[in-house]
Amino acid sequence: MMGAKPARIPLFPLAGAILFPRAQLPLHIFEPRYRDMVRDALAGPARIGMIQPRPVLSEVEGGEGDPAPLFQTGCVGEIVGVEELDDGRFNIVLHGSSRFRLIAERDVGTAYRQADVDLAAFDDADPEPLAAIQRAEIEREARRFGDALGLAVDWQAVGRLDDEMLVNAIAQVAPFDPGAKQALLEEASLASRADLIVQLMQFQRLAPGGADVGQTLQ
Repeated sequence: MMGAKPARIPLFPLAGAILFPRAQLPLHIFEPRYRDMVRDALAGPARIGMIQPRPVLSEVEGGEGDPAPLFQTGCVGEIVGVEELDDGRFNIVLHGSSRFRLIAERDVGTAYRQADVDLAAFDDADPEPLAAIQRAEIEREARRFGDALGLAVDWQAVGRLDDEMLVNAIAQVAPFDPGAKQALLEEASLASRADLIVQLMQFQRLAPGGADVGQTLQ
């Protein structure tokens, strides 16, 4: 990397929800503070930082009234679709532009959280295609995982997805716990993310209780 690229962005902490560069994420916005966030974003550069809260490790860290601690890595989402409902709620679609590393949160007087982030912390250029054997392994394990969850999937359509869309779509929608999703987000390359997602699908499919154990996606 050529060096840090700092920027200040609003943060939307949401456990189980991750966004990748070049992927899309639909969201329903109903809390008043996040309605304000969307309005302010639309009045400016129309971008929001998706980031996950992390588990509280101690009573000191998780004091009453303290904001939830956050993972250090998230992804900037550009608002590419928006529908404002009559009661002030929003349906929006985010398009991932780049992952970021959290530098520091800033108290700037808004009800929602904002932070300075480094937009150059990751190399998010278009990835190299996966090896054919790795692509086949992902599709094979995804079929097994989908069957274990009892999902009806158009596998012909899945087969037409490019490698990045396939891997990131599974990472976003699969019922992995927040820590697993965060690990997928932080993987340096598409190939390493693909390896990890196969391991996660295999582990969760074979775990006691079945593939839906630990579902946290909201």
